[in-house]
Amino acid sequence: MLNVKLIACTPDPEKTIAAAAKICYSSSDAATIMEGLTPEKTEGFLEMLTEIGHASPIEHASFTFAIEGVSRSLLAQITRHRIASYSVQSQRYVKLKEGIFTYITPPEIAKDPVAHEKYQKAMEDCHKNYLELADALQARHTADLVAQGVSEKEAKRRAEKMAIEDARYVLPNACETKMVVTMNARSLYNFFQLRCCNRAQWEIRELAWAMLKLCREQAPTLFKKAGPACVHGGCPEGNMTCGKAKEVRERSQNL
Repeated sequence: MLNVKLIACTPDPEKTIAAAAKICYSSSDAATIMEGLTPEKTEGFLEMLTEIGHASPIEHASFTFAIEGVSRSLLAQITRHRIASYSVQSQRYVKLKEGIFTYITPPEIAKDPVAHEKYQKAMEDCHKNYLELADALQARHTADLVAQGVSEKEAKRRAEKMAIEDARYVLPNACETKMVVTMNARSLYNFFQLRCCNRAQWEIRELAWAMLKLCREQAPTLFKKAGPACVHGGCPEGNMTCGKAKEVRERSQNL
């Protein structure tokens, strides 16, 4: 199950952004500008930045999320957002033993009994093959290392890492993973515009909405207008539009 937490962010992100923007237009120093920024002035300045499209100052605020219960398929998508930092659970160093191997089931598969049964069988087969490959490779690597003079205990430790590094190739995209992701506010705006859209893949879309909710709780003025393009304007998808702009706007308002 998807689990997202905002674990860190720039202290007082909205005031930091307002100060960074004001220094572009002021002869005062940063400390003086910060002292003069009341909550009302900060809110007004952020709204002005949004209106005039001065986006570079919002890069000064960053947000760090702990994300669990997502697939390796989602990982391949989110890492296309390059102006971000990612730390991901490694399949090279973490052996997916019984109880650790978990996977994401797409909703369309979950609600179809026949498809769901086939899907579960496919996952079980993948895991079985993974464990068998890992065990076979570990046995061979252990023997080779012992023959080179390495102690049996140390040989087994090294061999396990060598084995799962190759055995992981049979693991499915559905494999559950966890990660820590940091993005600045400008990158998040781009992420929300693309991934909150109804045309985004279902899993990353739900993640994007969950992240946007957390951002609005932390910095409501900054992220008030964040989201898919249709929330505050027309749909840019042309003939590919989902045709549900009203529903998307309602979701954004009720977030």
